[in-house]
Amino acid sequence: MFSSPARTACLALALAVIPAETRAGDLADFNAAVEQSESHNRVAIGYMRTGNIDLASLELDRLREAWAALQQRFNGKPPDAFDGVSRYGAIWTTVSARLVAADLMLKSGHPDTARQSLEAIRRDFYDLRKAAGIAVLADCVRDASAAMDALLVYDARALDWTKSDTRFGIANKASIYGYELDRCDSMAGNALRKAPEFRRLIDGAKAGLALIPTAIATRDSDLLHRVLIELRSFDNLLAFRFG
Repeated sequence: MFSSPARTACLALALAVIPAETRAGDLADFNAAVEQSESHNRVAIGYMRTGNIDLASLELDRLREAWAALQQRFNGKPPDAFDGVSRYGAIWTTVSARLVAADLMLKSGHPDTARQSLEAIRRDFYDLRKAAGIAVLADCVRDASAAMDALLVYDARALDWTKSDTRFGIANKASIYGYELDRCDSMAGNALRKAPEFRRLIDGAKAGLALIPTAIATRDSDLLHRVLIELRSFDNLLAFRFG
């Protein structure tokens, strides 16, 4: 019988000789592989939204290649964090079907429908991670976008500023959006947090939010409108680059 140190050494040797493709790897590897796939997804969605079909098709091809690599690495070999999460097994067929649908719709001249399939893939991974209690920056950006949608409801020139519910509602929704931005900022890695593009979007959105108390205090619907339009722009760019 081996001594404890000997058993440890044998185990380490056994793990070392197992081919990488037969092991699930850790959660960080999975998240990085998903992000590689989703980076092409975001660009493809952007091109479809602007009607650039040729470039959208190119990004869709790249997305399928990244998805094939992700499948080969992790299909049937989940990181421990997904143990017991039923969505993990289902996502492989679901996303593959959505990619086929997106390709067919794009080639048949229906980019909006193709884009809906790709956006559904983003939602699939969001739901998967949420079911496992996992959060990444892309999920935070998605939550921030939902908070922005709730704030944008107040983009109306005919706001009744005399109602306390209106003033409180705007302040509350702005606070929630600000909280989500702070959370996304804290979730970003050190390198990304210092990146000029990321800082411009986060700090720009925060600067816009700082004007909302003034709009409320002065009951200035025009100022609120300008701020909300600017915030929507920052939010869209965050979603396009990091969501």
